Amino acid sequence: MHTLLLYVRSIVFLFAVSVATPILAGQQTLLVLGDSLSAAYGVPSETAWVQLLRQRLQENGLSNWRVVNASISGETTDGGVRRLPELLEKNSPSVVIIELGGNDGLRGFPPEVIKSNLATMVENAQNSGARTILVGMQIPPNYGQRYTQMFADIFPALSDSYNTALVPFFLDGIYDQENLMQGDGIHPTAEAQPKLLENVWPKLKSLLE
Repeated sequence: MHTLLLYVRSIVFLFAVSVATPILAGQQTLLVLGDSLSAAYGVPSETAWVQLLRQRLQENGLSNWRVVNASISGETTDGGVRRLPELLEKNSPSVVIIELGGNDGLRGFPPEVIKSNLATMVENAQNSGARTILVGMQIPPNYGQRYTQMFADIFPALSDSYNTALVPFFLDGIYDQENLMQGDGIHPTAEAQPKLLENVWPKLKSLLE
């Protein structure tokens, strides 16, 4: 009886594996590598734009996509360079959204260093076979016209060089609206999260279908 029970359990296990495998094989991963703007800083996690993205995928019949949010508040491009290889190996994403650089700019890091770090991440993602989206940022004008322009130019230049999708400015339609920014003037409110998604979605949708 014991042997028969083991045999039955083995058959059930093999059947479960044979059923589950096609579903797993059809699943694709979208990796978000960002900073506090994508890590739900100061807003309920269920209202954050990455969570809204998960809902959008379901609504658009793209339930075969899973979203891995590897965003960390305070993250810089240097941190992204260090973390991305392991994230690529672990998750094998088909699409990578790189939303980094804002903290570098606010800290006055040299534009050439920021650009080099972002380029390394794009290269790593593309070499792994992933399609890549660069999310552009801008910094306040009090950093000086020359620096702010050099910073803003990083993202379209890299997009052109590596043929990536580009979100020109993540906070477009948000940064200058008082009710859409938190008191620190840096982070979007919960009310702004749907707008963040709308800024990304047109560039992302074509990569998912």
